[in-house]
Amino acid sequence: MTITIYHNPACGTSRNVLALIRNSGEDPCIIEYLKTPPSRAELVSLIARMGVPVRSVLREKGTPFHELGLDNPALTDDALIDAMIAHPILMNRPIVVTPLGAALCRPSERVLDILPNPQRGAFIKEDGEKIIDKSGKRIV
Repeated sequence: MTITIYHNPACGTSRNVLALIRNSGEDPCIIEYLKTPPSRAELVSLIARMGVPVRSVLREKGTPFHELGLDNPALTDDALIDAMIAHPILMNRPIVVTPLGAALCRPSERVLDILPNPQRGAFIKEDGEKIIDKSGKRIV
């Protein structure tokens, strides 16, 4: 089974999602999108598979979002996608693709909705929040 995560190892949410995928027994394909950004066609396809507005994939914090004027509501989806291609840091993360669907996994627990296999044991997020008990059941 193939699971892909568009990952930023500097992001705690992304690290938690990767750990939850592994806790389900999967060894995902990891794409560090800042090093290997998706092509325009791939990004358009990901957004379509997630079924979300393009704006929901834009990240503001720690990015040139405001400097580039991306808060302008007149900007088209094509212009926003062009900005994410030019500046991959603008792409919110992590995005996970599984046989059950694709999702922007914020909060990290969102990945549980699209993982084909259950969690194999307890899971505690980096911030100490317990989200999976020792039997593999979701707490939150």
